Amino acid sequence: MQSRLQHRLEQQPAQGIDMSPLLDVVFILLIFFIVTTVFVRETGVEVDKPQALSATTLEQNVILIAVTANGDVVYDGSRIGVAGVRSAISQSQQRGPRPVVIQADKQVEADLLLQVIDEAKLAGAGSVSIAALKP
Repeated sequence: MQSRLQHRLEQQPAQGIDMSPLLDVVFILLIFFIVTTVFVRETGVEVDKPQALSATTLEQNVILIAVTANGDVVYDGSRIGVAGVRSAISQSQQRGPRPVVIQADKQVEADLLLQVIDEAKLAGAGSVSIAALKP
């Protein structure tokens, strides 16, 4: 009798949850979110932007250049100076035309800001904007 019972228990399939379909779905979702994510390169410095009534929201796919209060021009976390603006933007434009946004501090002199704008336009930027806060 005991051998029959033991034989029946051995014939029954092991019951458990099959995790393979769940893992497949998780990996597909992970791949979807990675592919559809837009990566934005931040400037790497904090800038005190001025306020403007005409400020609008721009798209995420922009080139950000920061000009700090002490006159540093920063792109992607490194100081490039006014002379490096043209090469940085032309290199970023190789993947397709993107607008340029300059995040200038309130204390930046107009002369320095104009130099950065000129270098961006000479690099082939279609549109150059200055970042501002809405009041």
